[in-house]
Amino acid sequence: MAETATRNRYSSKELGEFKSIIESKIQEAQNQINILSGLHGNPSSGDEYGKTHNPFEEAAEGNSKEMNVTLIQRQEKIKRDLKNALIRIENKTYGVCRVTGKLINPERLKLVPHATLSIEAKNMQ
Repeated sequence: MAETATRNRYSSKELGEFKSIIESKIQEAQNQINILSGLHGNPSSGDEYGKTHNPFEEAAEGNSKEMNVTLIQRQEKIKRDLKNALIRIENKTYGVCRVTGKLINPERLKLVPHATLSIEAKNMQ
């Protein structure tokens, strides 16, 4: 990708490359959501006959379910942020730092495709 210091937006070709990365990341997030959603299944569907209830096991299972809910929420947020990045691509504003107005480093965008701040702006916070 060309030098970012003298430009104020990415080319259509570059935006297309970022779009591919973002679409792939959205699919990864959805796959993670699907996996996490299926880990505990329906707790009332199992055969409870003959099982003893251990409070420590029940607490651990509750903690595990809570952690999965937190992870699912995190993946949903990432997915939402990535979809917003796709909107910015369509508007040709993708990759522009919302604080400095400069282009965000393309290497940063490859690693964090939903980024809206340059490293310079992040460091100012």
